[in-house]
Amino acid sequence: MVPEEENDGLLDAERHQARHTIAARAQLFPVAEKFVSLNGEGLAAGRPAAFIRFAGCNMWCTYCDTRWANHPLVEVEGWSVPQLLAWVAETGVSCVTLTGGEPLLQPYLPDLVQALLAVSDPRPLRVEIETNGSRDLEPMAHLREVCAEAGLPGSLHFTVDWKTPTAGEAVSAAMRRENYELLDARDAVKFVVGSEEDLTFMEARADEAGLWDRCQVLVSPVWGAIEPAEIAACLIERGLDRARLQLQLHKIIWPNETKGV
Repeated sequence: MVPEEENDGLLDAERHQARHTIAARAQLFPVAEKFVSLNGEGLAAGRPAAFIRFAGCNMWCTYCDTRWANHPLVEVEGWSVPQLLAWVAETGVSCVTLTGGEPLLQPYLPDLVQALLAVSDPRPLRVEIETNGSRDLEPMAHLREVCAEAGLPGSLHFTVDWKTPTAGEAVSAAMRRENYELLDARDAVKFVVGSEEDLTFMEARADEAGLWDRCQVLVSPVWGAIEPAEIAACLIERGLDRARLQLQLHKIIWPNETKGV
């Protein structure tokens, strides 16, 4: 049964979080799954990474491929910052991807990120936050600068979605334009496109926000809705040589898996 909050593509984040109050009061993260896999997309695409997927999102995009983790009744495990740090250390990899759901819904995310950035043994961590573009990124951007000024060895990177019309009208309209002004060469904006309209939308938004000179611009297909060749042809014909077509590698390598990849 689909929750009634999903009707317009937006979910009530506060009501969703309230379902995890026990974990929140104990300063635990509601973790839907954690695993080691290859980064399927983003600036670290192809690199093995430790993924931490938080439950819960404030959106219900039409093409969401982790919808199970966003359902209000999804089963979660409560994990503390020290426990997650220990698990990341056990994986032996230096890339960490914080995803969801929507990571910026987690009130203790700054504590976890700061702890991850402080790791230096056996080597510093590359931490990436994947966020849907509708939540305020400023606190995390500020934390990144504070940690850099403090000399913490790790690096923090943001991959911020800019939802296209295919994601849903209300979803696309919920983007926080000020988030994109906080990005730099360490970061990426991801457009998931499913039509020619989405491609035109992507070009217009990237132009208006000055993304081409600020950060990386990634373009990914809605799986099954548009052929990658159509996107490639568009980028070439329009001279969008600063955009980067990305395919979801995990869907190519593990086409029948929806979890743990």
